[in-house]
Amino acid sequence: MMHAKLKKLLGTAVAVAATTALLSAPASAASRQELDREAAQALKSLYAGNSTAKVLGQKAKAVLIFPSIIKAGFLFGGQIGEGVLLKNGRTAGYYNSVAGSYGLQAGIQKFGYALFFMSDGALAYLDESAGWEVGVGPSIVVVDEGMGKSITSTTLTQDVYAFIFDQEGLMGGLGVQGSKITRIDK
Repeated sequence: MMHAKLKKLLGTAVAVAATTALLSAPASAASRQELDREAAQALKSLYAGNSTAKVLGQKAKAVLIFPSIIKAGFLFGGQIGEGVLLKNGRTAGYYNSVAGSYGLQAGIQKFGYALFFMSDGALAYLDESAGWEVGVGPSIVVVDEGMGKSITSTTLTQDVYAFIFDQEGLMGGLGVQGSKITRIDK
């Protein structure tokens, strides 16, 4: 019994240390120019590999692209990354995405994601809120490969579409997660 409690405590300590290290990553954050370059390359790569994303990009009011999100956890987890908001192909702001989670989870993963803002209202909410929480505010649709094949420029009905791409690593499990996107100064 005592051995099981010690093992659980050790696992929690490792998870907290990993999450702390992960969340301290912004100390070496990319410069504006590096982030602009990484975001442009990530969006170009997404468009080349996903025609639905390209269609959405042509219709979107803006695209918020996070070229590299790092996610790690063991019971407790966290993820963090920085992104660029593009309006008419030009940088309109910089944002960070931070998430925390708890549950049956383990692993480390790197990925990118892009949010396509299809309405002025959704974009205004991003600009006016003191941090945009995923799951609160405008409706979001995560577009997977199967769904992407059925989206056309006439079937776009949601405020925001999200694409996850360039996944590397392994992260598995079940948990409760909260995510927040906040404008930052660069």
